[in-house]
Amino acid sequence: MTTTGEGSDGSASAEFLDLRFDRLDEAQAVAMIAARSADAPFAYVVTPNVDHVVRLHHRRSDLWPAYRGAWLTLCDSRVLKALARWAGLGLPVVPGSDLTRQLVRHAIALGDRIAILGGGTSIVEALRAAYGLTDIVHYDPPMGFVRDPAEVARAAEFLIGARARYSFLAVGSPQQEIVARQVELSGRAVGTGLCIGASLDFLVGRQTRAPRLMQAMGMEWLFRLLSSPRRLWRRYLVDGPAIFGLFTAWRRVRSLP
Repeated sequence: MTTTGEGSDGSASAEFLDLRFDRLDEAQAVAMIAARSADAPFAYVVTPNVDHVVRLHHRRSDLWPAYRGAWLTLCDSRVLKALARWAGLGLPVVPGSDLTRQLVRHAIALGDRIAILGGGTSIVEALRAAYGLTDIVHYDPPMGFVRDPAEVARAAEFLIGARARYSFLAVGSPQQEIVARQVELSGRAVGTGLCIGASLDFLVGRQTRAPRLMQAMGMEWLFRLLSSPRRLWRRYLVDGPAIFGLFTAWRRVRSLP
């Protein structure tokens, strides 16, 4: 059977596909993140989607501690939501892009210190111009940095030294989760880390999200595939469908109908 319990924050949580998801809606998640003080010990938020779950189970089992160590784990996939419902489990969807938008527009004060890892140098000026944020520090690690332990350590040290209330890790998965875990384990960092991929690009208009109707229908993956077929065909047409086999095996082990 599916299991539910109390998350690290006292909220209802659910075990699904061997991950603990916090069953929070967008407003609840934003409120909880905003309620953390600037000098609180560092904790981070992950937003797993189908790609993340398949990678964890099939290709990178070493990443489990990075996900299980998260303060909040929010579902970023309507496909996962549908599969959870099939198993009798209600799982709210909180896309990382939506969470980022709501935080920047409604929760982050203009003077809050923001640290951004990745995203390119132009992202800082775009955020300042669009949202009036005045205290942003930024570091763009080199391509493929996750394969070099020294570069991973350099990225982590940037976030530790930034002393930011909010740290946006915009270097893609699993790089961002690996760095976030290392920052937390240091015991020297403060604030809240958000593993948000390309969410800042969407926020400032450098990338375009799927139309709302496609998002509501769970077809955002198709929009992304059609927008960048050479880069994403394998993710959505080869790797992604493995989620159905994973779900079947997970349900069988738990003797679910």
